[in-house]
Amino acid sequence: MVPREVDVVGREPGPASGTLLQRPTGSALELPPDFTVLPRCCSNAESLDRLLPPVGTRRSPRRRTTSQCKSEPPLLRTSKRTIYTAGRPPWYNEHGTQSKEAFAIGLGGGSASGKTTVARMIIEALDVPWVVLLSMDSFYKVLTTQQQEQAAHNNFNFDHPDAFDFDLIVSTLKKLKQGKSVKVPVYDFTTHSRKKDWKTLYGANVIIFEGIMAFADKTLLELLDMKIFVDTDSDIRLVRRLRRDISERGRDIEGVIKQYNKFVKPAFDQYIQPTMRVADIVVPWGSGNTVAIDLIVQHMHSQLEERKLRWDMAALASAHQCHPLPRTLSVLKSTPQVRGMHTIIRDKETSRDEFIFYSKRLMRLLIEHALSFLPFQDCVVQTPQGQDYAGKCYAGKQITGVSILRAGETMEPALRAVCKDVRIGTILIQTNQLTGEPELHYLRLPKDISDDHVILMDCTVSTGAAAMMAVRVLLDHDVPEDKIFLLSLLMAEMGVHSVAYAFPRVRIITTAVDKRVNDLFRIIPGIGNFGDRYFGTDAAPDGSDEEEVACTS
Repeated sequence: MVPREVDVVGREPGPASGTLLQRPTGSALELPPDFTVLPRCCSNAESLDRLLPPVGTRRSPRRRTTSQCKSEPPLLRTSKRTIYTAGRPPWYNEHGTQSKEAFAIGLGGGSASGKTTVARMIIEALDVPWVVLLSMDSFYKVLTTQQQEQAAHNNFNFDHPDAFDFDLIVSTLKKLKQGKSVKVPVYDFTTHSRKKDWKTLYGANVIIFEGIMAFADKTLLELLDMKIFVDTDSDIRLVRRLRRDISERGRDIEGVIKQYNKFVKPAFDQYIQPTMRVADIVVPWGSGNTVAIDLIVQHMHSQLEERKLRWDMAALASAHQCHPLPRTLSVLKSTPQVRGMHTIIRDKETSRDEFIFYSKRLMRLLIEHALSFLPFQDCVVQTPQGQDYAGKCYAGKQITGVSILRAGETMEPALRAVCKDVRIGTILIQTNQLTGEPELHYLRLPKDISDDHVILMDCTVSTGAAAMMAVRVLLDHDVPEDKIFLLSLLMAEMGVHSVAYAFPRVRIITTAVDKRVNDLFRIIPGIGNFGDRYFGTDAAPDGSDEEEVACTS
């Protein structure tokens, strides 16, 4: 591995840090002219407790017995806002492909150097709503029986590169950068084993990966856009490790010291400290170096601005003009009865009671029509008269309904009425009013949904933004594209084309398709805001359609 010049922020010049030089990529952080070096404290035992933040403060040591790539629940609450640390599927363009990869940051450093605390401080200072915090602690290899016995007696080296599953780390990070969902193991430090249930994480605009061996693999290094080494004195790290392992991981002081002297310290000198040379930035004193963290955040803001994703409705609107409607679209036959119900629910003078009644009737007809596209196979049953009847039966495993909140949930009763024991999932997608970008805020899907035929429900689809993100979520959960049925009472041609172009094997089923959307991308002539009319809530000032506003549930 070729040594890299390193940006050392807030560190005294010396042989270990080298000279502050610009990175070869030309994106080095610039230190302010009045920058001062943080003073080094004495290292006697009495001063160690003063160096560590008091328990209960914002920078208290992490408390956990299992690895956490996200907090439980996946939220980081700050004084300004709530940050979602489980990530979310990034927006896809009008062709259904990801516009740009996520910005991945690697945080390396010795055990108990403050990497997780620095990561949380960066996340809070960035003030972005969607991030992924991925810990290397989750990727310890499964131990053999002999290794389990060694670990129980503090004789197994967890600070060696061979202790980590780098193949799984690399594949996980690649998928996250591509915006795909991943399954991440949960490691139990008290039993030195992986738990049975794994967590699901999504990609995001920012991914922070932290761990002692974050820079120890060449392939992994190539996936990181910024590499930060957290450099904390060994005596501070030892005190933190003693506190953590004794109070949180059920270890005794003799075992912790034995493991530290036998494995942790030698591994730091041999494997971890040398990786400092490949770091873009070195942060001495970890979370205490607020100046360095501020500079890192400023640099990241500039990088994120270059990678900013904008939901380009104009591009989407013009992408499929004058094209015939796709073959994957099925529209309920416009009988006088169906047209009569549309007349009632489209009429702005219709009362809420009548709107709900006739909407429910249309939903029932729509779902019955959609079920005819499910796979069926021949079967023979015997009638009460003792005669054989050659019939049909459902050829799939199970049917699952997924509603896009809030309007989509109004279709759930109709689905339950005709599908016995159907499973239901929900997705909440809101539009960011600043970027026009659909954002996933809530997700609850049944287990093993990948084996099911999925009926995705939303009452109106105009641009197709929410529907495309919902389909992407299902695909990320390994639902085959040809097993997804998108159902909507009313769609605009623009939305039909958008979904069909991005996902050509998704079956699209509706009761009507309107030709136009206006300059605000509302369906014309349309139906108004379905959720407001159904639930009796106040309409948005512009009378927008359900999928285009930040709805509440």
